[in-house]
Amino acid sequence: MCHMRVGVVGAGGMGAVHCRHWSAVPGVSLVVFDVDREKRDALARANGACVAADLEALVDDADIVDVCVPTDHHVKVACLALSKGKATLVEKPLARTLEDAEKMAAAAKASGAQLGVGHVVRYFPEYESIKNAVANGAVGTPAAVRLRRGGGLPRNFDGWFGDQEKSGGVLLDLAVHDFDWILWALGPVTSVYARSVSLGQTVEGAEFRGDYALATLQLASGAVAHVEATWMDPAGGRTTVEVAGSAGLIEYDSRTYPTVRTATSDGTRLEAPNGPGMDPYLRQLQAFHDAVEVGQPAPVGIDDGIAALRVALAAIESAKSNKTVSISA
Repeated sequence: MCHMRVGVVGAGGMGAVHCRHWSAVPGVSLVVFDVDREKRDALARANGACVAADLEALVDDADIVDVCVPTDHHVKVACLALSKGKATLVEKPLARTLEDAEKMAAAAKASGAQLGVGHVVRYFPEYESIKNAVANGAVGTPAAVRLRRGGGLPRNFDGWFGDQEKSGGVLLDLAVHDFDWILWALGPVTSVYARSVSLGQTVEGAEFRGDYALATLQLASGAVAHVEATWMDPAGGRTTVEVAGSAGLIEYDSRTYPTVRTATSDGTRLEAPNGPGMDPYLRQLQAFHDAVEVGQPAPVGIDDGIAALRVALAAIESAKSNKTVSISA
């Protein structure tokens, strides 16, 4: 195993999460950068990392660049890193616009550097277990899928989450996790219809301080998926997934069930796929590190990131227009 220098750009919430988990990957040392020097220095102290004077210095010093800045800044950081041939991991969503995503894809193609996307839900053992169970026929032919993700509005992030132009709101920043999982587990999406209540929007005289959306997806397989995302739940984070098919149902609720539950005509089975060594962030970073080390494509790559982005942007368009939006293959 060779030593690798990982440069984490961004000292906010995700930068802190990634630094903490990179510290647990054998053979990795860290260098960090953020325009906020106080946050940068605190993050470096907490993780035994070096500090880069500026973005270019970090990129030059790193073998892997991990992009954890606000979504609308992804393209600038990623394209700089890729232009210098550095393997680059971009926190989800890949970009705020399809144009920005395509710029990243072009930069990766030109340099030949790996470009990965942080769709970490693929590494949550419950979601991975359900994906594998469905693929193995546990519920027969999937017909209806329901996913929910949400909590309260993120705080202490300079307000950028609440700016639709910067974050894309819950349909892009939050539901993109579930759009990616659907694409990974169940195949292509052909159309989307979505409704939403957005931050600061007035509805019947009441101003909502939050963001809520519900999207209905038509899948190429014929199945239908419902994805609910919210920053209006004061009870805190909760995720759910349910897949119903011709032979049964499989479900998981992070607040209610500590396990995955599968119900068929043969009875009900409970499975607890979580355990030691199953931390999703550590698994995600280790997988990207290992791919870079042996020169293989990123486990979750540019095509995956763009596909999920297309669904999220179609959902945003539908919520604005109140019309169904088709997604081309």
